[in-house]
Amino acid sequence: MSIEPTEASGVCLTLEIWHPNCWTTRVTADTDSGLLGHTVYTAADGTVNGHFTVYGNTTDAVEGCIAEIKDTPLTGDVTVMQRRHDFTHEIAAPGNATQDIFVEYDPDNSITDSLVSRGFIYNAPIHIHDGDEYWPLFLADPNREDLHASLESLRTEEDADISIQKITRSQSAAESKVDLLSARQREILELACSRGYYGWPRTVSLEELATELDVSKPTLLEHLRKAEAKILNAELEANR
Repeated sequence: MSIEPTEASGVCLTLEIWHPNCWTTRVTADTDSGLLGHTVYTAADGTVNGHFTVYGNTTDAVEGCIAEIKDTPLTGDVTVMQRRHDFTHEIAAPGNATQDIFVEYDPDNSITDSLVSRGFIYNAPIHIHDGDEYWPLFLADPNREDLHASLESLRTEEDADISIQKITRSQSAAESKVDLLSARQREILELACSRGYYGWPRTVSLEELATELDVSKPTLLEHLRKAEAKILNAELEANR
């Protein structure tokens, strides 16, 4: 994959990563749930506590994933957070059920420090599913040779499998409104656009889209309206 020359000050990229002794990839490989990694806090004893959202299609799937997290020898204390009705994530999780947790684990089993030491800055929640981590990262002023050298040294140092899933020039706020959407909202909105839902005349109905996505019509409509509101509100705010 190449990087086109640009006047932008950096690039945004998504790395797909697997590395040994990683509890997040193990539990998502063994369950039907996924994780969003938000923030990490370093404790006085050198361990770290990470804030994660567990998501799945059912409450049982989420609870099963949490049980796996507690059982793996790669984690310490796992704290299930109290639900607060006045609290919502800026980034919504996929799935119909979610639960926020704090997980204690050994930083030696994390790849975070190795990424940061090479100038990578993560700028959105890390998405973990099906046994792989997906890191949304920003890198200032890279060139092709330096980027690939950094990734190769990271692969060797961490015995990791790393591939670039997406790379773009650094975007302005106006260009990145789609990044306000959750993965599910973006998937549904892109499908609706590609099927002609927003065309005139419309070439697909809500019922047909819902059937294709295997969701109810009210659920589909909720995702579409939330996605539309995020993009329109961002556009209005940018033009004030």
